[in-house]
Amino acid sequence: MQRGILIAFEGIEGSGKSTQAHLLYEYLHRQGLKVILTYEPGGTEIGDEIRKILLNERFKAMHPKTELFLYLASRAQHVYEKILLALRAKMIVITDRFSLSSLAYQGVGRDLTLKVVSRLNKYACADIKPDITILIDVPVEVGLSRIRTRSECAPDRLEKETVEFYNKVRNAYLKLARKAPKKIWVFSGEKGEIELFNEIKEKVDNYLKTKGLICQH
Repeated sequence: MQRGILIAFEGIEGSGKSTQAHLLYEYLHRQGLKVILTYEPGGTEIGDEIRKILLNERFKAMHPKTELFLYLASRAQHVYEKILLALRAKMIVITDRFSLSSLAYQGVGRDLTLKVVSRLNKYACADIKPDITILIDVPVEVGLSRIRTRSECAPDRLEKETVEFYNKVRNAYLKLARKAPKKIWVFSGEKGEIELFNEIKEKVDNYLKTKGLICQH
């Protein structure tokens, strides 16, 4: 294996992707594999400061291009400071969001076009692409209702977006997944947490077996 493996979790807000990313990290760690769990926007000290700006509900007037460049700035720092180093050390990197988020949210949701966002993504990511993207899909109403019933914190700037916006994002995710079914795996986020994780685990196990990271039985 020339480098490690990059696994990205994607989905709209409230899909349950963060929970599933954490469960997969814990599972692979228990298997004795070299694995790290990270996230976007953020994942680094600089990225976390950018995250505060992006999610601050006071910045409702943020221009879509400003939003895109902030996400890309966070991603570039994330890639060069953390992800590339881990991949060179032949680790498994699990990230809660990566480049597909910008295609769906800014490329389609903000109407900045897939062509523009794809080109800028490539530059910010040093041309690194996930080996696997796990897309947790839920109807928009389900995802937003989960967010709005959380008690620990108020919704952030992105979580306060409209149903129409999130339908555009969700449809973009699904369309992108249909174009690359071998790379983007779609799972239903409406299933129970453990049932969903078992489905993800089985497919990831099979993939890692082909890479020689988990023994075949």
